Amino acid sequence: MDLSARFATHFRDAIALFEQCSQSLSAPTAAASEALFLALSSNCKILACGNGGSAADAQHFVAELVGRFERERLPLAAVALNTDTAILTAVANDYGYDDVFARQVNALGQPGDVLVAISTSGNSPSILRAVEAAQEREMIVIALTGKGGGRLGSMLGGHDVHLCVPHERTMRIQEVHSLLVHLLCDGIDAQLLGDS
Repeated sequence: MDLSARFATHFRDAIALFEQCSQSLSAPTAAASEALFLALSSNCKILACGNGGSAADAQHFVAELVGRFERERLPLAAVALNTDTAILTAVANDYGYDDVFARQVNALGQPGDVLVAISTSGNSPSILRAVEAAQEREMIVIALTGKGGGRLGSMLGGHDVHLCVPHERTMRIQEVHSLLVHLLCDGIDAQLLGDS
């Protein structure tokens, strides 16, 4: 097995997908960044959730907001719903795992807040329930998906933003999601602090 050639193929595939996304996702990513900035500047907050690698992306996003991205600024109001093991295990034990994020959205979400829901397939039941809860609470939803968007894509309303990576392979989708997290942070900072 020639691992060097195998990895070169991965690089080429990722580059091709990033090129495609630069065309299809730049405008919706700008809209998502503007929605996030509007919420934060209106004294609202951002809730984020995902499972597995998407949980790591949600945590990463929130860490960049509460800490800082590339420039010094005040901390921004954001919570990753997949980080509190006591809540996750209590809700999963008492209600079932599908409700671990929805319970938190119902407890913390207010009209004008934003839910960043990350699911590579768009079909994760815990994410779908969180989106339903956010919509009931008049929150905006920004969905990061792939594989055509799944059920999540069809749930979104006119004020929501869908960032659907046009690919079927989970690792490729997650690579783009990681870039999207950075783009959203950069867009928020640019609107807060001006062009650097």
